[in-house]
Amino acid sequence: MDIEIIAVGGYNEVGRNMTAVRCGKEIVIFDMGLRLDQVMIHEDADIESMHSLDLIEMKAIPDDTIMNSIEGSVKAIVCSHGHLDHIGAIPKLAHRYNAPIISTPYTSELIRQQIAGEQKFGVNNKLFALKAGQRYTISPHLTLEFVRSQHSIIDTVFPVLHTPRGAIVYANDFKLDRTPVLGEPPDFARLRQLGKEGVLALIVESTNISEKGRCPSEKIARDLVRDTITSYEDDKSAIFVSTFSSHISRVKTIAECAHEIGRKPVLLGRSMERYSSAAEQLKLVGFPETLSMFGNRRTVDRTLRRIMKTGKDKFLPIVTGHQGESGAILTRIVMGDTPYKLEKGDKILFSAKVIPNPMNYGQRYLVEARARMAGVRIFDELHVSGHAYREDHYEFLHLLNPQHLIPAHGDIDMTGGYAKFAEEIGYTLGDDLHVLRNGQKVLIK
Repeated sequence: MDIEIIAVGGYNEVGRNMTAVRCGKEIVIFDMGLRLDQVMIHEDADIESMHSLDLIEMKAIPDDTIMNSIEGSVKAIVCSHGHLDHIGAIPKLAHRYNAPIISTPYTSELIRQQIAGEQKFGVNNKLFALKAGQRYTISPHLTLEFVRSQHSIIDTVFPVLHTPRGAIVYANDFKLDRTPVLGEPPDFARLRQLGKEGVLALIVESTNISEKGRCPSEKIARDLVRDTITSYEDDKSAIFVSTFSSHISRVKTIAECAHEIGRKPVLLGRSMERYSSAAEQLKLVGFPETLSMFGNRRTVDRTLRRIMKTGKDKFLPIVTGHQGESGAILTRIVMGDTPYKLEKGDKILFSAKVIPNPMNYGQRYLVEARARMAGVRIFDELHVSGHAYREDHYEFLHLLNPQHLIPAHGDIDMTGGYAKFAEEIGYTLGDDLHVLRNGQKVLIK
């Protein structure tokens, strides 16, 4: 059986991830993501009502026109987790394929919401929720297995495609966190077993390959956040915290710390409400009873007015806007576009890193500069990454022992950096190590 890996998106950049694997005449697609910074450049871009071809031209979603030249039919679309750079293009592209969309329960719910908001295309693909540890029969030759993983969003898995020639492991976005705040650690026993059974190819992220050592556990971020928040127990000034809306374990930590110091945690922002309410409904997280959440702009402004009136020391708002995005709650507060007025001594805690692109750096700088002008104290980088570092990758390769390696999820510096790392441990470029660019493919010999 011929096995071919097709790099559709996410091999020239961080974002718009999409990889196709052809086994004979059967094709399985992994992820269909969005590239958020490309959308932000076009400020008036209304994604929901835009055509896929325009978004492809903007380099905001994968250019899947390459799939027209691949012989065979798509049998499944598989998503590893719920971040937009992995599921954000589903409303635009999935309807082209007569195939079910398979993902974990939380990811499936986020995909369902994405599809519901789509205004241009009707997406009628069947959504199938598969839990970590379960299997799904795609065809007589192909079986899909989900192996438990950890990342900066809950319910993340390593999808494993079992073929007659061995397993193909898709590992785009993971960390080997042995002490996570939510969920269980990655299934090391199963990964080790897969390595013994035989892994034909590993498609692996290269995002943090240049970071030495191991990626710190989410438990470290929890301690950083707790140390900062609980040191202001008797403070009367406002404390705002901004983090990734999808980082449920971090949101939980912040809410619990607020509760500890006698403040009511309040989630503000549409995405904050969407991600957290979905996690709560699926019983994947338990928040303090005092927590409330508001997404609608009018309700958010009403809540901010109430905070000013009741006393800012009674609440701890957890808000969107850590990248300085226009329209996000924190940006609007700092720019004076809400009923809330920042005052000297108020605190803003960033429990997130700036996603490295010039636009984010510029926007974040503007938000911080305006906040400092009002006398606000800023706390930065109360955060740990959700991506494996170099020594995690070393361990991961020794667990799986793959015959072939395809670095993904990054620009040429990242995938090239991964190739250099892989060569150090015995892989050979062009033989069992393959660096691809968007639109390229490789036949696994």
